[in-house]
Amino acid sequence: MTNWTEIYRPKVLEEIKGQDQAVLKIKQFLKEFPKKKAMLLNGPPGVGKTTLVQAIANSTSAEIFEINASDFRNKESLNERLKPALEQASLVKKSKIILVDEVDGISAVDRGGLTEIVKLIEVSSFPIIATANNAWARKLAPLRKAMHTIDLIPIGDSIAKELILEILKKENKKLKPELLDKIIKSARGDMRAIINDVQSVSLLEENEEIEVYERNKETDIFHILKQVFQEKATEEMLSLFDKTDMPMEEIALWIEDNIPLVYKGEELATAYERLSRADIFKGRIYKQQYWRFMVYQNILMSYGIAQAKENSKSGFFKYKKPDRVLKIWLSNQKNEKKKSISEKYSQKVHVGTKRIMQDFKIIIPILKNPAIQKELKLDEEEIAYLSRN
Repeated sequence: MTNWTEIYRPKVLEEIKGQDQAVLKIKQFLKEFPKKKAMLLNGPPGVGKTTLVQAIANSTSAEIFEINASDFRNKESLNERLKPALEQASLVKKSKIILVDEVDGISAVDRGGLTEIVKLIEVSSFPIIATANNAWARKLAPLRKAMHTIDLIPIGDSIAKELILEILKKENKKLKPELLDKIIKSARGDMRAIINDVQSVSLLEENEEIEVYERNKETDIFHILKQVFQEKATEEMLSLFDKTDMPMEEIALWIEDNIPLVYKGEELATAYERLSRADIFKGRIYKQQYWRFMVYQNILMSYGIAQAKENSKSGFFKYKKPDRVLKIWLSNQKNEKKKSISEKYSQKVHVGTKRIMQDFKIIIPILKNPAIQKELKLDEEEIAYLSRN
């Protein structure tokens, strides 16, 4: 199954929506080259930084040479890959653009590469465009001095909805309007996340019942995985999960599904063994209410899995969203409404909530009575849940 993000990725500038100012500034930058030799596109994940560069290359008939910052570990490897591209003209297009993607993905051990990029900018025969999720990180100060920074804004909800409705029409799919609004709102301008969520939900039945969690833009789950799986284990990793609002259960699913992308052989076995031990602690936490064990679960899932590899992992890995997350959302949402209704009903009839939940199908006709719903003070979502059962 092909991802909709690739099928419907804008190919030319006319297809770019919601980034008018950025488009104008990039056009001006290319027009003024070599007066200005490099530009840094800054914005959160999914805002369209890489897509914008690819679209402007297509619109200007320029070849694009792309390198991801994760592909190099020092200035020697950077020179081997990037310097020849800066010196050799395109053989098939009339011009060339150099794209250095995710430059803020450079970790502490890569910082020699930042200095080398600055040196290469000075001698480049072609415009260089770099992208970053946080261009204002302290380690990127040398790049900010050498590049003109443009901030891309998260796409507006109305534009996102318009684009998604076009995609759904082309795919002959439908989503409940309220669910689509929830997905768009939760993504907070991350168009890639919106498209991925909509595609995933469109494959499920009863998609209107899925609970959508709001994303935390402070630390993206993809960056958390990159740090755990690819960088050396450090004490700072112990607080890594505190930088996102994502529940630990969901983080564990992301880790479980993506470990095989990076780890192989003995490293893979060790990583899974530590994830398994973290799951054991989770069971003890819930069963015995030993909340102090959460620190061990955290250690095993962050530092423990990071320490399972022998060396840092260079290269670009396309981390994927676990399919089970959506199914869990669906199941949790169903149980949540069923439980909340049962609790309200049990208080009125003086019967335990557990017994009400067991006999829930029997009492559904009673609960559908508008007078009963008013007496129980059911909210709109609880009433909607009953109407679907």
